[in-house]
Formats: sequence, C-alpha cells, structure tokens
Amino acid sequence: MPGVFEFESTVGLVVYFALLAVKIYAFGSALMYSSQAYEAAGKLTKTAWCVILGLGVALTFIPVGGLTLSLVATIAAFVYLADVRPALAGLTRRR
Repeated sequence: MPGVFEFESTVGLVVYFALLAVKIYAFGSALMYSSQAYEAAGKLTKTAWCVILGLGVALTFIPVGGLTLSLVATIAAFVYLADVRPALAGLTRRR
C-alpha cells in the first residue's frame, strides 16, 4: 500500500517536470523571434532573454542553488510568457 511520502514524491516529480517543460518552452519561444522584434517591443534584448531562460533550464539540472534558483528561473519563464512573448507576437504577422 503506497504511503503518504510516496504520493508526495510523485506529486513533486510531476511538478518538477511540468515546470521544466514551461522553462524549455519559454526558451524555445525566445529563440524563435528576431532581435529586431525585441527592440521594437521595447523589451530586453534577445541575447539577454536567451541567456536568462537558457540558464534557467540549465540550472534545473544542476542542484546548486536548490529551491531559490529554481524559483527565480521559473518566475523568469513566466514573466517571459506573460509579458514579452505576447508583445513579440503582436509585432509579427502570421502567414
């Protein structure tokens, strides 16, 4: 019979991979837009966002900073997805 700690471990693992997927999606999305789009939207440069999000993905696999760095990387990914990506998408045309 599974215990409470096994359930907690499973939930923690699901949350870990879900947040990892969000970070990878944000990083991939940041790579898709041109540098000019970032400038036109008035956001940080493409290089800055790619470094921030890329380090966030990389730090997920390195247990150096623990929860603090993981939380900062997750917040950065959500800021990109909630603020920067919609601004960039509004500047580009869909074909």
